[in-house]
Amino acid sequence: MTADAERQMAEAAAEAVALRRGKLRGIGFMLLTGLLFVGVTVIVRHLGTDMNPIQSAFIRYAFGTLLIAHVFFRLGGVTKPARVWAMLTVRSIVHAIGVSLWFFAMARIPIAEVAALGFTAPIFTTLGAALFLGETLTVHRIGAVLMGFGGAMVVLQPGLEEINLGSVAQLTAAPLFAVSFLMAKRLTRVETSASIVAFLSLFVTIMLLPAAIAVWRTPTLEELGWLLVVAALATTGHVTLTQAFRSADMTVTQPIQFFQLVWATLLGLVLFGEQPEMWTWVGGGMIVASATWIARHESRIRPAAKVSA
Repeated sequence: MTADAERQMAEAAAEAVALRRGKLRGIGFMLLTGLLFVGVTVIVRHLGTDMNPIQSAFIRYAFGTLLIAHVFFRLGGVTKPARVWAMLTVRSIVHAIGVSLWFFAMARIPIAEVAALGFTAPIFTTLGAALFLGETLTVHRIGAVLMGFGGAMVVLQPGLEEINLGSVAQLTAAPLFAVSFLMAKRLTRVETSASIVAFLSLFVTIMLLPAAIAVWRTPTLEELGWLLVVAALATTGHVTLTQAFRSADMTVTQPIQFFQLVWATLLGLVLFGEQPEMWTWVGGGMIVASATWIARHESRIRPAAKVSA
């Protein structure tokens, strides 16, 4: 074997190890993101329906902007190409609408149902990543997404007979979040994770301000305290989410989000007495299986072993 051949083999092996580590890092960040967002879900559910969802979303993002304001000082100048500013702005508009709908849904339907309906977002995101970001849709990735989505639908099945406004709001929010995630993935090519989250917090706060003023009522100290905790958890969650997008393809990380349904269902039972149906456990098992499958497969796959669907 020549020296060049040995060098090429060593480089290929190093590339495979780096790719595998990146996938595992992305999966780990996505698991942490799920835990943080489930915490957000539980607190918002605890707050209930007394405050208008637009005001709740505005206060959450205003606190988030304050918590991450130090990033703007570190950025120095804010000179960016026009297309980056456009993407940051459009993403913020889409996300502002989606998060307002999510706050509305959280106050009106069980946590497990919110989570189940929200898992249409990874389907849109995975397909969008393939269509618009050029990521590869492999057989095992498609299978993991379909299995996870099927599990979410199994969980939702007992509630399909009575679709209320909360369900409609969450179904509408899901594709909006998918668009936001796709734009965040694209922004990771030119922006740091902290910068992406900081500008999202600032722009969403600004965009929600007029509507929040229109429905404003004086919040209680308890509500402000809980919304501050929500902001801390959610802002951290957006950072870890962006890190997950930076570390691995979205088609790898999206199925891991399905774990959130299991955690949300258990917390809904323990904290709010929302008794899961038998189908919740069946669907939860499918979701865990899909997330475990993708994590195990992606930790072993080598670049040369990809098979496009």
